[in-house]
Amino acid sequence: MQIIKYPVRDTWADLLKRPHFDTSSLQSTVNAVLNDVRERGDEALFYYAEKFDKVRLSSLLVSKEEINASESLVSSELKTAIRQAKRNIEIFHRSQVFETKKIETSPGVTCWQKAVAIEKVGLYIPGGTAPLFSTVLMLAIPAKIAGSKEIILCTPPDKDGKVHPAILFAAKEAGVDKIFKAGGAQAISAMAYGTESVPKVYKIFGPGNQYVMAAKQLVSLTDVAIDMPAGPSEVQVIADRMANPVFIAADLLSQAEHGGDSQVILTTTDEVLLLEVEKEVNRQLAMLPRCEIATKALDNSKLILLHTDEEIIEMTNEYAPEHLIIETENYLQLADRVVNAGSVFLGNYTPESAGDYASGTNHTLPTSGYAKAYSGVNLDSFVKKITFQEITREGIRHLGGTIEVMAENEQLYAHKNAVTVRMKE
Repeated sequence: MQIIKYPVRDTWADLLKRPHFDTSSLQSTVNAVLNDVRERGDEALFYYAEKFDKVRLSSLLVSKEEINASESLVSSELKTAIRQAKRNIEIFHRSQVFETKKIETSPGVTCWQKAVAIEKVGLYIPGGTAPLFSTVLMLAIPAKIAGSKEIILCTPPDKDGKVHPAILFAAKEAGVDKIFKAGGAQAISAMAYGTESVPKVYKIFGPGNQYVMAAKQLVSLTDVAIDMPAGPSEVQVIADRMANPVFIAADLLSQAEHGGDSQVILTTTDEVLLLEVEKEVNRQLAMLPRCEIATKALDNSKLILLHTDEEIIEMTNEYAPEHLIIETENYLQLADRVVNAGSVFLGNYTPESAGDYASGTNHTLPTSGYAKAYSGVNLDSFVKKITFQEITREGIRHLGGTIEVMAENEQLYAHKNAVTVRMKE
């Protein structure tokens, strides 16, 4: 990790740059896959399963027998953990249920909103080096609470044509309706356009590699909504002399092991702590099974020494981290000043891993600085709000003149007339 001491303010923008990967070359490749699936449907999905996943499938749909069998293939310990996490995620997301309130904005004019579930949602769960069954819970549980009528899930199969049993078990527990063996950009295309097997959905959720992210952004231009733009995972830790360098190093490495394009940052005013963390990172790194991946991520990462807490908060809000861990004596005061972050973890005993798995908050969060404008996934991600209004005879009598004046001054005379005819009547 690079150590940077007391950087001046006008260097922060360059200092805080994320790892940049040119995705322009992906566009033509991803577009070709999207169009192929759109035109050939299931036939294309079978073709890409053989090409990319090295498996010849007889069916895209995961059978009920496969789903039911997953329970016996998952350890009792993991099943208990998944069920505990599910409970906490449900409790937190149920607290977000919208309550309709009717408001009389002026005499005889009543307005209100109603939250309505997005009827059909698609969840993408990556395969690859780690079975992200936790993401199944994070996406399917709020969809179920919101009331989505159809929850489908796409995930790539292994070389034996199987889906990891933990993913199947989590999907069953969380209430997923159908699971399909499809990965990559082809799965995004299938959910965006529909095939003979895979239903078309109205909104797509979930992480993925650069091809998946490019596919999501392309289909969102004209065909389907997506959860948010997303990039490689990241964490920033704020720490002071009261923090434990062992904890900090573990927190940094927990994100670094996600992928070689991840980024982790420590910001502190204590130089002794900074050097202790550097040593501890190297010690713990050597013991990690995913050491090689984490090492690549650390090449993109920084230990930054600043003069004051004020500078740290300014840098944090400029960086807008996906995950922010505050391990300081005054963590509540600092947290109150944070305005740009995906999810914040407070105190020495709140690792980012808690939010990833089981505390109850959602781990699908904005990356790449999008926390300046986007929220993480929550119950509202799975609903749309429809406004209603009811105006009585008295209401149009009171409000009509205002509407007529405004419409006339915008030179929209049909708008004005829609009020005038009622006022005359």
